Order: sequence, then structure tokens, then C-alpha cells
Amino acid sequence: MPATLSLPSLKRVAVLKALAHPSRLLITEALLHGERCVAELRDLVGDDVSTVSKHLSLLRAAGVLVSEKRGLNVYYRLGCDCFGDFLRCVDQVGPSEGVGSGPIPTKPETQPPNCC
Repeated sequence: MPATLSLPSLKRVAVLKALAHPSRLLITEALLHGERCVAELRDLVGDDVSTVSKHLSLLRAAGVLVSEKRGLNVYYRLGCDCFGDFLRCVDQVGPSEGVGSGPIPTKPETQPPNCC
């Protein structure tokens, strides 16, 4: 019988799934530097407005982003101030030489530095 996830675990799954697309990660990394409107994010990602809007909607539904409509424009910003810390933590636990560049050791030679 499969394990039942707790509510916090389900929220984590939603956030990680939302971030698991290169365009959505690019958007969130850009928002580390401050809010942006949809047109700026479209130019950054290089997709049409419809595709970028779907990405933004998914990120917003997961709680990663918040939006604010001002006149005809919608502006997006990160939903929490600790997102940069989260990415730095991911950098500490991810492969050191890029994805697919070789096997990831199963047991580190030394203790990893504390992250987060």
C-alpha cells in the first residue's frame, strides 16, 4: 500500500513540480531581482504570451509567485523572500559538474557543508 503524504509534503511536491521546467525556473530566477510584468517575462523566456501565462499560472497556483494587476499590466513577484536561499541550498545538494556528466557518488568523501 502506498504511503499517504502529509499536507506539508503535498505542498512541497506542488512547489517542486512547478519549478521542474526550465522556463519556470528561469522566470523565478529573474524574479529574484524584483517584480516583472508579463511582457518582460515573455521576452525573457522567448515564448508566446499564452505559453508564458500558463507557466505563470502554474507557479502562482503552487504559491511560488504572487501577482498584482496595475492598469492593463499584471506584475509578478516571488511569493516568499527565502527563494534565493532555497536555490543556494539546491546548488549545495545538486551534482557538482552538471547533469549527466558522470555518476553522483553515493557516499560523499567528506561531510557536505550545511546549507539553508
